[in-house]
Amino acid sequence: MKNYTIKDAAKKMNVPASTIRYYDKSGLLPFMERSESGYRLFTEKDIATLRIIDCLKKTGMPIKEIRQFSEWLQEGDASLQQRYEMFLERKRAVESQMAELQEIMDTIKHKCWYYETAIAAGTEKIHSIDIPNDQLACETK
Repeated sequence: MKNYTIKDAAKKMNVPASTIRYYDKSGLLPFMERSESGYRLFTEKDIATLRIIDCLKKTGMPIKEIRQFSEWLQEGDASLQQRYEMFLERKRAVESQMAELQEIMDTIKHKCWYYETAIAAGTEKIHSIDIPNDQLACETK
């Protein structure tokens, strides 16, 4: 089985090596092996796991929860249900984020249309609404 250095693993993942070092220092890589001289070594399976960890991080999952996921990985099949439930929760969180982003995009598209038509008409007065022109903003929940 081929081993990769941190530089190689980072290149395969398209992330800086410092990201992988951060994951290691945060306790997210208990599976990682080291060479006799102390260099981090990664297998293809390790890199696949790193990609999942990176994905979870990008969803906003706290390091503590990602660490729990890494620990469950070490348990093997005994933790399949917990890992499944974790991914269901992540799915719900990402769907919620996507809905919020869609609302923001709808507001941005409206403002683009608003200004495009106002520019074409040479005036904002074509939009006879009671809300001042720049007060339509993204609402926060």
